[in-house]
Amino acid sequence: MKILVTGAAGFIGSHLVAKLLGRGDEVVGLDCINNYYDVGIKFGRLKRSGISESMIEYNEIVQSDIYLNYKFTKLKLEDKESILTLFADQNFDAVCNLAAQAGVRYSLVNPDAYIESNIVGFMNILEACRQGQVKNLCYASSSSVYGLNEELPFCAEHNVDHPVSLYAATKKSNELMAHAYSHLFGIATTGLRFFTVYGPWGRPDMAYFLFVKAALEGEEIDVFNSGDMLRDFTYIDDVIEGVVRVLDNPALKDLSWNSRKGKVSSSSAPYKIYNIGNNRPVKLMDFIAAIEHKLGKKIKKNMCAMQAGDVHATYADVTDLVEDLKYQPTTPIKKGIDEFVDWYLLFFKQSNHSC
Repeated sequence: MKILVTGAAGFIGSHLVAKLLGRGDEVVGLDCINNYYDVGIKFGRLKRSGISESMIEYNEIVQSDIYLNYKFTKLKLEDKESILTLFADQNFDAVCNLAAQAGVRYSLVNPDAYIESNIVGFMNILEACRQGQVKNLCYASSSSVYGLNEELPFCAEHNVDHPVSLYAATKKSNELMAHAYSHLFGIATTGLRFFTVYGPWGRPDMAYFLFVKAALEGEEIDVFNSGDMLRDFTYIDDVIEGVVRVLDNPALKDLSWNSRKGKVSSSSAPYKIYNIGNNRPVKLMDFIAAIEHKLGKKIKKNMCAMQAGDVHATYADVTDLVEDLKYQPTTPIKKGIDEFVDWYLLFFKQSNHSC
């Protein structure tokens, strides 16, 4: 397949690009490389696939130095004209839209960035799929959409009409927008609600990244809600396997669906929502303890109140993922933490760089 991966310099996107290239797909990566967090990590991810910083110019497609089947372009999703031109020129078989303004807490500081990237940008992707006759689109949603819902585990059939952050609201909006395009134009759209993804090449604004950094530098970490939190931490390799299976199995119409008894996660249109989570929530303090054990040192802790936009617990029901795609994440926390810490130590040693 010829696949567009947006957010290709991002955490999940860069891992997906590597997986698709490894199995022989033709891939075009897209990313605006914004400075929401350290761009050095973004360029490090791109370098793994043969794209160096010096090669990149805005709205120019460059060829990988390593992979004949990989090209990359620096582009903003909000740049509608350039997005439409890219689709017209490349004739994609499938699109995986992972590009977005990420971060729950940052949405309290810079809400406009979320509307521009996550709403306007996603609309441009949908319209480009329509005009370019791309019939297979999967896209990143988030466990954040569950908001005030306290029924655990979170099921894709649950009501998600009460978000507690603008970030979550934009992701719920993406699901609604995707359904409209599935219904109107027959585009198979699949939304992926990711649950606390972690692992090598992760985002430095994420808690686990900050915890390791603080431990190594002897600094104090903020532990919100005094540590009384549960997270369904999901290792990056597990997430990527789920994304690839979705790309290989586009959403289908649910022929038994009707408006009175229909499932929320499917439709009479070719539309589907999946949770991608470990299905094994971990206490935050146990997660911190796993980092301490790997590093062989205690982390100083500042116990804080719950932050605005946070939720107490996340826990993914992955029944549909197992039934439809015969897949369930399996990586235990200890293995995932060990892999991340080993990468962290090597990356910052080699780059002589502090985050």
